[in-house]
Amino acid sequence: MSVSKKDVEYVAELARLNFSEEEKQTLIGDLNSVLGYIDKLNELDTENVEIVVNPYYIENKFREDEIEPSLELKYVIKNAPASLEEYYMVPKVIE
Repeated sequence: MSVSKKDVEYVAELARLNFSEEEKQTLIGDLNSVLGYIDKLNELDTENVEIVVNPYYIENKFREDEIEPSLELKYVIKNAPASLEEYYMVPKVIE
């Protein structure tokens, strides 16, 4: 399997990115290089290798919830770039 120009253009459209022809060619080469490396990894014999999810055991350190006073709403809204009554106003991101 290899990455084509059509693949790069499709993913770029999904991500709403624009690339020049030179950048597209660079991406095609880079992505095909990554896929080549993955193919090389697939050649490894891992039949008798134990699955390791995380090599380091990390234990969560939980603490009790402590109720603390929070900021007053008027000070929070004061920090907003734009607000309407007690709500933050943000730019529209979905059309």
